[in-house]
Amino acid sequence: MAQVELVMPKMGESIMEATILRWVKQVGDTVELDDTVLEIATDKVDSEVPSPVAGVITQILFQENDVVPIGKVIAVLNTEAGAVPQASPSIAEAPTTAEAPAMDPTENLPTEGRLSANAGDRFYSPLVRNIAQQEGIGQEELSALAGSGQQGRVTKKDILAYVEQRSQQPAGTKTYSQPQQPAPQAVAPIQTIQQPTTPSPTAGGAIDGNVEIIEMDRMRRLISDHMVMSKHTSPHVTSFVEADVTSIVEWRNRVKGEYERKFNEKITFTPIFIEAVAKAIIDFPLVNVSVDGNRIIRKLDINIGMAAALPSGNLIVPVIKNADQLNLLGLTKAVNDLADRARKNQLKPQEIQGGTFTLTNVGTFGNVMGTPIINQPQVAILAVGAIRKKPAVVETPYGDLIAVRHMMFLSLSYDHRVVDGALGGSFLRRIADYLEGFDAQRSI
Repeated sequence: MAQVELVMPKMGESIMEATILRWVKQVGDTVELDDTVLEIATDKVDSEVPSPVAGVITQILFQENDVVPIGKVIAVLNTEAGAVPQASPSIAEAPTTAEAPAMDPTENLPTEGRLSANAGDRFYSPLVRNIAQQEGIGQEELSALAGSGQQGRVTKKDILAYVEQRSQQPAGTKTYSQPQQPAPQAVAPIQTIQQPTTPSPTAGGAIDGNVEIIEMDRMRRLISDHMVMSKHTSPHVTSFVEADVTSIVEWRNRVKGEYERKFNEKITFTPIFIEAVAKAIIDFPLVNVSVDGNRIIRKLDINIGMAAALPSGNLIVPVIKNADQLNLLGLTKAVNDLADRARKNQLKPQEIQGGTFTLTNVGTFGNVMGTPIINQPQVAILAVGAIRKKPAVVETPYGDLIAVRHMMFLSLSYDHRVVDGALGGSFLRRIADYLEGFDAQRSI
């Protein structure tokens, strides 16, 4: 009897787990190759998981709303006709022979330094164990930490809050987060300190004033966690420059009609900005890196993400791979295609993975500048503001003149662990130089 295991797919460089939103197929259902079996979500994108084979689903090992590490077996399919479906076991009952090992950041540590994925009846995700290992949190201390997840599971938010609280305590004092709800799996702590910090407006059940309570949707909660994690991870510094983009505006106004007729594509400013960023990264490759402990990982590919707004108001960051190898038409096609499918929620998982640098256009909302938060594990993000007509000094062979020019602000937030002010400032200035040096007579 040929059985095929369906595993939780890897959804991105920094993604270690995903949430099961909905099982499209159930035990006993027949599926064809590439049929959608379930829908999953990470902090970056919702996605469908297709069947790798044609067959019958015989086991479902996790339920809806479960958070599952990547690489974990989530279902079993029988590729032979006449398969007899088996009852779906609970998570605790899932047979170990049907589980592929999840990617475990602690697997190469010495035996005495490892943290167990399962302690008692409790499961710890690879991400939680990795944070615990980096912060020197042992198994006993981790087991005593109360979690707010399902069945008392410790979430990323729980352990980051505990790390912040722990760092404020005197040496030698044990502190454990106060449970948000009863967690029978948690070991009673020696000393308990209330989880900090800012008083909730609804503390004690009282709501003062004329207010409306709006629950965050799932994506907003995930984005919130990701942004807090980024600020916790990277010391942010933001630099600003102002650029004269008159040549770009005049060129676009002159060619946009012909461009659309010739290529069936609308030319926006975004591909021009991405072209300038890619050139500047070639000049300053140490901006195109990530950090792994005390190591700097230089990325040889230049994959530029562009923040795109969804109809819900949330953001997603599709990635243009090898942007430095595309001409302006190629960048235009990529930008228009990804932006269109982002609005329709049709992006594929691989299209939001592998970014090495991110561009966000705050000018879309009429803002002149912004201080963006780094999209981890990258180390820099560029915000471009609105283009406005302003009086500016123009240098000519006959002296300086005051003229009306199209001006815009660029702001670069960067990780000061690895990008210092000289590198970050020089890189940002180089992007502005490429924009200001744009050839207004450029052919299409």
